Amino acid sequence: MQKPILVILAAGMASRYGSAKQVESFGPFGEKIIDYSIYDAIRAGFGKVVFVIREEFLEIMKSNVGAKLPESVEVAYAYQNFDLKKFGVDRIVERQKPWGTGHAVMSAEYEVDKPFCVINADDFYGYDAFQKMANFLTQRADDKEMALVGFEVGNTLSDFGYVSRGVCEVNTTNHLQSVTERTNIYRKNQDIVYAQDEAEIALPSETRVSMNFWGFTPKIFEIARSLFPDFVEKNHENPKAEFFIPDLPDYMVKQGIANFSVLPTDAKWFGVTYKEDKEEVQQSIHRLIEDGHYPERLWPEKKVVDESIYLDF
Repeated sequence: MQKPILVILAAGMASRYGSAKQVESFGPFGEKIIDYSIYDAIRAGFGKVVFVIREEFLEIMKSNVGAKLPESVEVAYAYQNFDLKKFGVDRIVERQKPWGTGHAVMSAEYEVDKPFCVINADDFYGYDAFQKMANFLTQRADDKEMALVGFEVGNTLSDFGYVSRGVCEVNTTNHLQSVTERTNIYRKNQDIVYAQDEAEIALPSETRVSMNFWGFTPKIFEIARSLFPDFVEKNHENPKAEFFIPDLPDYMVKQGIANFSVLPTDAKWFGVTYKEDKEEVQQSIHRLIEDGHYPERLWPEKKVVDESIYLDF
């Protein structure tokens, strides 16, 4: 049985957080959130890790993450940059940031040749999500049946500001009907709402949302390449336009190209959208270690790189 691939999106600018949160330390021996995701993925059965990064992050990721991983795990790096020609786009567009998470997935194409999972570098998902996705990718995935892990929106919020989530419409057979990116979700008193056109629209706490924990086959690259040029053409004058991952499954479902199983989890997500989130993340990881979910030290001890030389930019 072929082991699936884990693709980690780590090219973000960390604009709201204010630093390179992909390499911030949260565990007792300097472990990052990304370390816990990789640890969970390996024990769930993943065999290769692909980091999608900005090229200038290469030595950071190699020294602080990649070099610590077991030799049994294949590691690769893919660059998300501003070169549009490799995606069939001749137009030159001036931007400060790449084109979003869908564009990041496209950037990993040449390192992926089998069913794979996509996650964010700075989100803590928990082992349950990796186990369910690994089982799906090895037993059920094909070009007509893909998946996402659906978290309850009430388990995915920050106490310090709004978050972006792909809000899912799910049918009675746990298949995705649509997914819509909502970029301003937050708590208001006892409710959860998102802002749209100067209105606040309520979301039930149990609403399934995408945390960018997707299970794809390489078919997704064909779909992305077919949609991306038109997206660029329509948005080349909008420097903040983003080609989101949820746009791809949403299109595939509505066009009858593929179904997406929603793999439910009641795990509590946590992450570092804002600097103020850091203390809560550290405490949450400490509790998981105390409860025996993780060893105190994730990886065998190796030479430690002084991270301070990388974090001042």
